[in-house]
Amino acid sequence: MRQPILYTCASFLCLLFLAGCEMQNEFTDSPRQNFEVLWKTLDEHYCFFEYKEVDWEAVYREYSQYVDESLNSYELYNILSDMLNELKDGHINLITPERVSRYDNWFLDYSLNFNEVLIADHYFQGNYNWGSTQMQSTFLREGQIGYIYYPTFTEGVLESELDQLLLSFADCEGLIIDVRNNAGGSLTHSDRLASRFVKEKTLTAYIQHKTGKGHTDFSNPYPIYLHPSEGVLWLRPVMVLTNRRAYSATNNFVSKLKVLPQVTTIGDWTGGGSGFPITSELPNGWSVRFPTSPILDINKQHTEFGIAPDIEVALDPAWEEEGRDALIEKAIEMILYPPPGF
Repeated sequence: MRQPILYTCASFLCLLFLAGCEMQNEFTDSPRQNFEVLWKTLDEHYCFFEYKEVDWEAVYREYSQYVDESLNSYELYNILSDMLNELKDGHINLITPERVSRYDNWFLDYSLNFNEVLIADHYFQGNYNWGSTQMQSTFLREGQIGYIYYPTFTEGVLESELDQLLLSFADCEGLIIDVRNNAGGSLTHSDRLASRFVKEKTLTAYIQHKTGKGHTDFSNPYPIYLHPSEGVLWLRPVMVLTNRRAYSATNNFVSKLKVLPQVTTIGDWTGGGSGFPITSELPNGWSVRFPTSPILDINKQHTEFGIAPDIEVALDPAWEEEGRDALIEKAIEMILYPPPGF
């Protein structure tokens, strides 16, 4: 199924590029024309209008009244950014040589549920079993449990490094993977880690593509499979720790691992961000990045607004004073003292 998906993606990107060329020829570099191009580009290609129940025509009427030819670039940027923020999407950015707009309220209204200093001081204690800018790991409970903190998927880890890491945990009863505050990065990098937890080809998600300019013009969902790595696999219990700032590729990582029988997610909702983003150019040279293809979970449901944990746990201030992270302690409990039927 991979070839049709890639062909569809490539075809769509070519069409969008050609559409962008037509827009460049049709419009001039003026505040009004750039506003119109931006609104129309999202109108025809953004993928979550219906799911988020956004009245994009009403947004046009609201912001159109503020646009005239007297605007300078700073004023135009602010208006266009505010309009894009109506979509409440962390994957949407207006990009200029000086600034990049971001919508951050997808996590700002939630507790952090993560204390990096606490983990460094009381769990790692300077004793890193294996560490890099991408991943840090150590042993907990006198070597009974392996702990991995993966702060970002923007950079990958080599297959040989993952082999070495998992082999070092050979005598452990279970593994904790902490992806709190991991705002995403590359799906290739997140899948590289996820592939270590399946022993056979496994259906983990679906993806749709735009087939027309209407807000509901989508293809049927295409299945996405996770294939086992040819390296060292881990099929014992895995506890994945999440918080609201686990976003984008990390949201996808959590969605895929939740399918697996040995995996339990602990903590808070993830941040979401399930759309596959692309970039298009405006007549004045600015760029807009936005999602066009929704990735669905195994039940063909959106995860754009996040994924609920299997076990909801919040940090306990009293425990923090004692040097204990409530999510890590719950994960340890689930591995060493699993409830009946678990």
